[in-house]
Amino acid sequence: MRTAAAFATPVTPASAAAPAPHARLEGVTRVYPARSGGDEVHALGPISFDLRQGEFFSVVGPSGCGKSTLLDVLSGLAKPTEGTVTFEGAPVDGKVPDGVGVVFQEDASFPWLSVEDNVAFGLRRAGTDAAETRRRVEFAIGFMGLRDFRRAYPSQLSGGMRQRVCIARTLVMQPRLILLDEPFGALDQQTRLLMGDELLRLWRETGATVMLITHALDEANLLSDRIGVMSARPGRFIEVVETGWDRERDSSLAERSEFGAVTSRLWSLLRGESLRAMGQGQAAEKRA
Repeated sequence: MRTAAAFATPVTPASAAAPAPHARLEGVTRVYPARSGGDEVHALGPISFDLRQGEFFSVVGPSGCGKSTLLDVLSGLAKPTEGTVTFEGAPVDGKVPDGVGVVFQEDASFPWLSVEDNVAFGLRRAGTDAAETRRRVEFAIGFMGLRDFRRAYPSQLSGGMRQRVCIARTLVMQPRLILLDEPFGALDQQTRLLMGDELLRLWRETGATVMLITHALDEANLLSDRIGVMSARPGRFIEVVETGWDRERDSSLAERSEFGAVTSRLWSLLRGESLRAMGQGQAAEKRA
């Protein structure tokens, strides 16, 4: 039986001693210029951290703290105002590097293409050999449980199924680093838990490094080896929490008393920052 290892070379598990950094941010800030006579917005940093090879790292923080900006800078979709970003030792210079895949909250499937053609889109655009494209698409569709829907169009699928299509389209590109920005934000709680199990399976079997942006503390707790807790704007890590969970975990972990303790720890770190972020938002409304 083939596994997702066909898509990526397995790497050292996150629990191994002193794993090599897979990506690194050093002294990164992101400042947005002023608009219509307003003030410039210092959205992020300075922030420095290493993303360990093969780990599952989540980022939580109050609304508007720069979580998505952090992902944009790490992926190359945005350039930092100051500081440096590297992936596998090479500078990230304003474009998404080969080996990095990004999945967003918004449904990014093409409504005029079938599931199969959506998944194949990136490979065909890259000029991948037709036989290799068929092989990778067939595997990704099967791995994500989409084989019975390969001829369907996005409008015929549930929200959870459409997100599976987006993940499959990323998977076929053989990413070594997968960045996810609230990919399950529009789904109900039960579906989120099940999709989380699928995401953990994908992470284990590919050996990819994963970074997830999420507002859901229990989701971050369940999925992660480490969780970076961000301050109110400008976003910085106030603490990185090590969960200590076994790599073979799934959603049944939520039944354990230790699970609740970690979630409570995250909220104790975030409560004051969330109140501060609310104050920032109210002040901005008054200025407007």
